[in-house]
Amino acid sequence: MTPFPALEWRIATRYLRAQTGNGFLSFSTIVGALGLAVGVAVLVVVLAVMNGFDSELRERILAVTAHATLSGLDAPISDWRALAADVRRQPQVLAAAPYIEEHGIIAHGKKLSGALLRGIVPAEEARVGTLAAHVVGGRLDDLHAGGYAVLLGRGLAAELGVAIGDSVVLAAPHGTSTPAGVVPRMRRLRVAGLIDSGLYEFDRNVAVMHLEDAARVFRRGAEVSGIGIRVDDPFAAGRIVRRVAIDLGGGFTVSDWTRQNGNFFRSIATTKSIMSVLLMLMVAVAAFNIVATLVMLVREKQSDIAILRTLGLAPRSLVAVFVTQGTLIGALGVLAGVLLGLFLAEHLTATVHGLESLLGVKLFDARMYYVEELPSVVNPADVVKIAAVAFLLAWLATLYPAWRAARTQPAEALRHE
Repeated sequence: MTPFPALEWRIATRYLRAQTGNGFLSFSTIVGALGLAVGVAVLVVVLAVMNGFDSELRERILAVTAHATLSGLDAPISDWRALAADVRRQPQVLAAAPYIEEHGIIAHGKKLSGALLRGIVPAEEARVGTLAAHVVGGRLDDLHAGGYAVLLGRGLAAELGVAIGDSVVLAAPHGTSTPAGVVPRMRRLRVAGLIDSGLYEFDRNVAVMHLEDAARVFRRGAEVSGIGIRVDDPFAAGRIVRRVAIDLGGGFTVSDWTRQNGNFFRSIATTKSIMSVLLMLMVAVAAFNIVATLVMLVREKQSDIAILRTLGLAPRSLVAVFVTQGTLIGALGVLAGVLLGLFLAEHLTATVHGLESLLGVKLFDARMYYVEELPSVVNPADVVKIAAVAFLLAWLATLYPAWRAARTQPAEALRHE
């Protein structure tokens, strides 16, 4: 039992503030706290970016695609109007719209690019998704049957060097037989607007036109590729569309947005797990730097410890002194790391742009990461877990130096004094 209840605290805080002639101990204490702070901040930012990618991809994919699709097994769907009406009557289905999807080549001057041509009925497509909200310089309703207008993804338009009002030539793979051979079907289209979804892969490859125009160009007649479906619970889209197909008698191929883009989300989840482990190891290394700091302090304070023991301070109180000191260093480092991480996560885009300008390199490329801005979403649960684990590691790092201090023998320590 110590003479004063707060004695351990007073000694620990005094050692924390103590300065030697060269200031080495205070410097090492600061370095220990900073190392822990940097590790925690990096982990907070990385997990925020991973969460941001997941959230951003979900939001943008759902904005430009249907929740689920229903298509024929071996052939296109012919009586699509009746099928779409039956689908709309199914429970949990909010809307259904036909679509045609074909690959083609779009040319402008000497430039050409492959594209995914999507034929839609604008009024019905607007009920299935929010594509209309991402059309710039025009409207989804500008696509009229027989008008041969097209909406190009912004990236595709930039690749071709076209602007709104320009004409492009669509070459369909379904050619016409002539004495000279098979000649691709060509059709001149007017660019009525651009699509800017923020999803690079989509904006770089998609071209949208009216369903009837697409049917004529690709010789579909009254057939469509499938029916796009919007449901009341996007995360249950797979289960709902399977039930719809069964209720309609089967014979359909079903898919949903999670299956079509599953690789993206699996990649994010895997990357998040791996980065969490690797960065937590970095936090562990920073936390165990506290061991070196406290061991040096124990060696520096050998005579002080011996005097305290001689005055009656129990070994368990010495343990409390150094555990308290190391815990304070750890708490300071974790707090600073959390605050720094939250600040960087909140201003991530500006930080990245500043680093790009300073270093003269491109740190974030939309063509690689599928979105045009670096997203960041802070999950409070992640922050709490990071802070708790980092603090626990810092606390564990104090045990060995505290044990060494408690084993100090006063006679041995004072023999050379």
